[in-house]
Amino acid sequence: MSTALETPQSRTYTSLRAAWIPMFALCLAFFVEMVDNTLLTIALPTIGRDLGSGTTALQWVTSAYSLTFGGLLLTAGSIADRFGRRRVLQFGLGAFGLISLAVLLVHSTGELIALRAALGVAAAAMAPITNSLVFRLFDDQALRMRAMTVMIVVGMSGFILGPVLGGTALAHIGWEWLLLVNAPIALIAWIGVRIGVQPDRAEDLTNDRLDLPGAVLSIAAIGFGCYTLTSGIDHGWASLPTLGSLAGAIVALAAFIWRERSAKQPMLDLKVFADGTVRGAAIAQIATSIAMAGVMFGLILHFQYAYGWSPMKAGLANLPLVLTMILGTPVSEFLMKRFGHRIACLVGAVLLGGSLAGLAWGVDHGYIAIAIFMVTLTLGLRTVMTIGAVALVGAMPENRTSLGAALNDTAQEVGTSVGTAVVGTLIAALVTATLPAGVWSSDLVASFFHGERIAYAALAVAVGAIAALGAFTLTDPRETDDH
Repeated sequence: MSTALETPQSRTYTSLRAAWIPMFALCLAFFVEMVDNTLLTIALPTIGRDLGSGTTALQWVTSAYSLTFGGLLLTAGSIADRFGRRRVLQFGLGAFGLISLAVLLVHSTGELIALRAALGVAAAAMAPITNSLVFRLFDDQALRMRAMTVMIVVGMSGFILGPVLGGTALAHIGWEWLLLVNAPIALIAWIGVRIGVQPDRAEDLTNDRLDLPGAVLSIAAIGFGCYTLTSGIDHGWASLPTLGSLAGAIVALAAFIWRERSAKQPMLDLKVFADGTVRGAAIAQIATSIAMAGVMFGLILHFQYAYGWSPMKAGLANLPLVLTMILGTPVSEFLMKRFGHRIACLVGAVLLGGSLAGLAWGVDHGYIAIAIFMVTLTLGLRTVMTIGAVALVGAMPENRTSLGAALNDTAQEVGTSVGTAVVGTLIAALVTATLPAGVWSSDLVASFFHGERIAYAALAVAVGAIAALGAFTLTDPRETDDH
């Protein structure tokens, strides 16, 4: 079996086995960041009771992380491509671990939301760099594809495993420990990166200036957009706060586009979207995250409130998602090798839309019906996510791989914010803005099922259309034929 290239200062490897140390460290870093996306999801009812939170407040416990994370990804990718990917990753891991310890000081929902927002900032310095470094461990295109596939499986498994691990832990410990555990994991990942990942060479970095105005405008656009949905429930859709937030989102987005088009060294050169591969992959990734975040937010409430299950049992109920994400690799690889990017992505879009429509029917037909559509949904997620990540990073210049990975993650986090906001908003509007403690009445359960049906049906149409648009936009449909 071949090993790393011969020189001690080698930057690339000739097999996944030879690269096991950096692969392990980078996968662990990506895993802890993705787990934290959803780890608290299973604890939302518990947190709501402990801190006296309503539906919209709980929505922001999860959205605050996605908001700062998604808003800063492009900035973090630009910083990494300029100052060194390993250096920025180590900073992010250190900050992530230290901030997680601050949960011991949290006594209110507002403090928890602020903590989650700070964790999102640290995580933004981790996700795009881990993907970029994995991509750069290998010169061979086939090995790059396989390494990225491993990263996606690990990351998405972490995203889905969050509620499973959290639910199991909540049977024995308080919800605060779900964040405290980040500290030792981040430390192990930091040591692994330090040992296994070599510093970047100066010739592999860019000298472009950082576009701080672009970063601020992107955060404002995403933040105002998500708040508009929440404000519509709290204050009314025609209220001044809602309309003001909507106007702020539109103005910030327009200003961001103007800034990126006019800046000499933009954070995101919008010309990259002229490439159908970049544009299609980003669109498809938004669809996958809307689907995943919306379903996970809704089903956690479904299992714990409508069914009255314990956090541990509700977490274990997500195992179909986890197992399919891990075991579904042959299916997604077959689709890509047999049909190429475009058709495989289109098949994934059909699976996403059809599964969400199935969930709209299955929410009041028992767990077995839900589990079946969880499996088909994950097959669609697995296929589209892999195609999107590999195609998008591969389409970027060598000195901009971190920015490419950041663009991929930004698309996913925008989708996560939208999916959580849409389902949380619809449930609050159609069912209740306050989550009652104890066993729900039969009338409230029936109302909740009705709200879920509408939410999932709406997601089915939106996600299916967005993913299909991304699939048809892809311009390199047979990139995976060689591996």
